[in-house]
Amino acid sequence: MLNALAIDIRPPLAAVVAAKSALVVWPVLPLERAMRGETTFGEPGAEASAEELMTAVAQRRDRKAFVRLFETFGPRVKAYLIRQGADRASAEDLAQDVMLTVWRRAAQFDRSKAAVSTWVFTIARNRRIDTLRRARRPEIDPEDPALVPEPDDPADRVVEAAQRSKCLHAAVAALPEEQARLLRLAYFEDKSHSVIAEELALPLGTVKSRLRLAMGKLRTALETME
Repeated sequence: MLNALAIDIRPPLAAVVAAKSALVVWPVLPLERAMRGETTFGEPGAEASAEELMTAVAQRRDRKAFVRLFETFGPRVKAYLIRQGADRASAEDLAQDVMLTVWRRAAQFDRSKAAVSTWVFTIARNRRIDTLRRARRPEIDPEDPALVPEPDDPADRVVEAAQRSKCLHAAVAALPEEQARLLRLAYFEDKSHSVIAEELALPLGTVKSRLRLAMGKLRTALETME
């Protein structure tokens, strides 16, 4: 049991968090010394409340006090996150982030509004919620090829397309009106042959034959224009 506790309260968690915040972490005392009342904060045998430790961090940026806070809350925050559904690796990363936030925002703690434990676990809860939101709505990668717009067509292709469109409309306009109308309905308005037959009150076979005739004339006209 003692070995298990010793593993929980010693690095790597405290060391990693302290390194992230550019701290020189003071060595964590062995469990045996802590049980004899020899602390890293204050004189040997002295006891300090979480509020006093937080005050020391907030006012003096006391590194020893922060290590004591980490020893107290780091394992508890990790266990809380695991109970909330995080895997052990994610829970450890989040616990480090939470305790780093405690170091950075210690001056924002107000003991008249909440206990240190309440404040710390509120930070942990918010970090967990943020993580779940990011998992449900992943950030968009602006470099994703699917989001990169197609390059503009070269100028010569734009001019060529405009010329073809002009020729096509001129060729259609040169057809007999009934054939031109059928082409517009079938290809410009994308209507089916059966719909066209119903709209014009024509037999379906008549619509198809007139369209074939119109297409033949249209090809001939376009070849002549080119």
